[in-house]
Amino acid sequence: MRFEDAAKACGIVAILRGVTPGEVEGIGDALHDAGIRVVEVPLNSPEPFRSIAALAARFQGRMVVGAGTVLDVDSVDKLKSAGGEISVSPDCNPQVIGRAVELGLVPLPGVFTPTEAFTAVRAGARHLKLFPAEAASPKTVKAWKAVLPRDVNIYAVGGVTPANMKDWADAGCAGFGIGSNIYKPGMSADDVGKAAREFVAAWKNLKGN
Repeated sequence: MRFEDAAKACGIVAILRGVTPGEVEGIGDALHDAGIRVVEVPLNSPEPFRSIAALAARFQGRMVVGAGTVLDVDSVDKLKSAGGEISVSPDCNPQVIGRAVELGLVPLPGVFTPTEAFTAVRAGARHLKLFPAEAASPKTVKAWKAVLPRDVNIYAVGGVTPANMKDWADAGCAGFGIGSNIYKPGMSADDVGKAAREFVAAWKNLKGN
C-alpha cells in the first residue's frame, strides 16, 4: 500500500508518541480495525525502531508505517532498515527530505511559513505537515494552496478534532496527524480503537461515505 493510496482511503495519521514495542502490535490491530491506514512512531518513543519494524512486518501491504520526529539523515537510514515508509519531521531540513527521497521513502516535513513550505517542495517533498496547526488556521492552508504546486498536499497536525476537521478540510487539507487525541501512553488498545473510530467517522463524513 502506497502512502498516497492509504491517505486517500483514510486521511488520519495516528501518531503513537511514547508507544512501547511490547504494546505496539495490539495498538496497531486496534487502529487497523478502526480504519486507520497510516501510523507513525515518533523517534523520542522507547525503542522506536523496534516498534516500527514490528508494525511494518505485521501490517505489510495493509497499513503504511513510518517514523515521526525524524531530525537527521542517520535516522532516515535506520527508518529504511526497519521497514518504514514515511519520514515525518517537526521541521524542514532539506538534507533529511533529500535522503528520504533518495531511499524511496515519503518525506513529510514540518512547515509553518510559506518559505519553509517552498524550501521543502524544492528539496523533493510533496506532502507537508503544517505544525503546530493550532497556532495557525484554516485560512493559512487556503492561502498556501493558492500558491503551492497542485500536486503538493498539506496535513494539519496539532489541535485537530472531529469537531473542527471540516474547517481544515474545506480549506484544502488532504489529511490530519492525530497524536494524544488517539493515543497517549497508558491507554488500552480498546480505548485507542474507540478514539480512532471517532476520527475515522468524522473523515468519512467529510467524504460523504
